[in-house]
Amino acid sequence: MKGFKDFVLRGNLVELAVAFIIGAAFATVVKGFTDVVIEAIAKAGGAPSFDDWKPGGFVTVGPFLSALVAFLITAAIVYFFIVKPYEAAKARFFPAEPEADTVDPNTELLTEIRDALRAPRA
Repeated sequence: MKGFKDFVLRGNLVELAVAFIIGAAFATVVKGFTDVVIEAIAKAGGAPSFDDWKPGGFVTVGPFLSALVAFLITAAIVYFFIVKPYEAAKARFFPAEPEADTVDPNTELLTEIRDALRAPRA
């Protein structure tokens, strides 16, 4: 029982559960926003639904195409309304520190040892 208790209370498992819950809630928000965008597209130029489309008359590819369009719209919404603003805010409020030109102390020590071993012995 102790092993199970340790497993359940492990930090990574709790973080994963929280991430899953937040992700599910976020998916609902993105889905709602996507529905708004799809409705705006439908009012502007007709509903983007391919559900009844059968090229050649024997294979129904419409549901796949509708899902593909919904995916592309969702991906665009996530990228332009979440990823890009996040990257801009991150760059503005947490600028990347320039890389220091310092040598790692371990590398410096190993270089000294190498040089000492190469030096001629008297």
